[in-house]
Amino acid sequence: MRKKALIITYYWPPAGGPGVQRWLKFVKYLPDFNIEPVVYIPENPNYPIVDAHLNTEVSSNLIILKQPIKEPYKLAGLFSKKTSKTISKGIISEKKTQSFVEKVMLYIRGNYFIPDARKAWVKPSVAFLLEYISKENIEMIITTGPPHSLHLIGLQLKEQLGVKWIADFRDPWTTIGYHKELMLTEASKAKHKALEKQVLNTANQIIVTSFTTKKEFQQLTNKPIEVITNGYDYESVAPFEMDSKFTLAHIGSLLSKRNPEILWQVLRDLIAENKSFSKDFQLDFIGFISESILESIKNYNLSDYINKIGYVSHKEAIVFQKKSQVLLLIEIDSEDTKCIIPGKLFEYMVSNRPIIAIGPNDSDVEKIIKETNTGHYFNYQNYDSLKTVILEHYNSYQKNTLQVHPIGLQKYSRKSLTETLSKLL
Repeated sequence: MRKKALIITYYWPPAGGPGVQRWLKFVKYLPDFNIEPVVYIPENPNYPIVDAHLNTEVSSNLIILKQPIKEPYKLAGLFSKKTSKTISKGIISEKKTQSFVEKVMLYIRGNYFIPDARKAWVKPSVAFLLEYISKENIEMIITTGPPHSLHLIGLQLKEQLGVKWIADFRDPWTTIGYHKELMLTEASKAKHKALEKQVLNTANQIIVTSFTTKKEFQQLTNKPIEVITNGYDYESVAPFEMDSKFTLAHIGSLLSKRNPEILWQVLRDLIAENKSFSKDFQLDFIGFISESILESIKNYNLSDYINKIGYVSHKEAIVFQKKSQVLLLIEIDSEDTKCIIPGKLFEYMVSNRPIIAIGPNDSDVEKIIKETNTGHYFNYQNYDSLKTVILEHYNSYQKNTLQVHPIGLQKYSRKSLTETLSKLL
């Protein structure tokens, strides 16, 4: 007889973006390991990105439970729709460019909605799930955050029913980059830390997506912590042709603080020094890109080389990953971002295209790229080596020999990762 596992998540199709992929894929493969997933989601969520195509990946046999949620971002949208939408995506302007409305919204979000704007869903969810878990003999529950308020649902269910509880952290809690931007009072900071510690010390098992986050959490709890990264799935795509241009493509959001000026400098210089490069080169942006980065690119005289495509469905993004000549992965140069492993990294790794990643020294991304031989990693000071690698890739592109030779990718497949999860369950 299959074990039943209740998964409590905010992001679920038709939500788009990276947050939905992790548990959509776990749920897809859990039945292969004798576990029956039951998914609990909000009935009327306010998703900042929608990808309706992902609905096709949800099994018709899956039990999905829904309860209404009160979304403060909808109310905030009455005052400023644009600001409300960007904050809900985790996009926060630099302090010097913030409007008065944005500052007020950030202060309210940080100090009146702890741990986050979905806190109002905790109480009704606990009331509904207490009855359901008892009635259906659910043996284990999994909460996944952000939003970290979902871990408070797990906390209360664990305290009241004693059910086995696994808390999955797709991102850190109090050390995530935008946390510092929320204008938190000292009391609010203390409350966040107290809730984080309570969750970490009450759950039976912690799952994290990065090795750095595991080390961080080990300072706060003695509970077992397992690293289960995000991964890739086998995606069928329609026939496509490789880009004729020498395309460097960034797929996903490129926010203002992820501004690799060293890259723009290298590209500007290569264009000036190499006539054939200037004719062949193109910089593709598939997804949101901040105005400040576009301005920075303009300052390096690269505006004429930009192909700004905007947001596309996940299925379309996979095609761009496979047909682009080189894939860009950019992270903020900060201690706080060493633990961030974007989900798209793993899809990049199986695209058979070389990766150029730029970020902080000693990051988890650097470790994975080197381990799998899927690209090159640079910090924000590696001008010479970055320029050399881009030129090498360009020379290979001219000879039609640009490719990668990855190793050890199988352990990052969604099915292999689900097998690891099933052993915890």
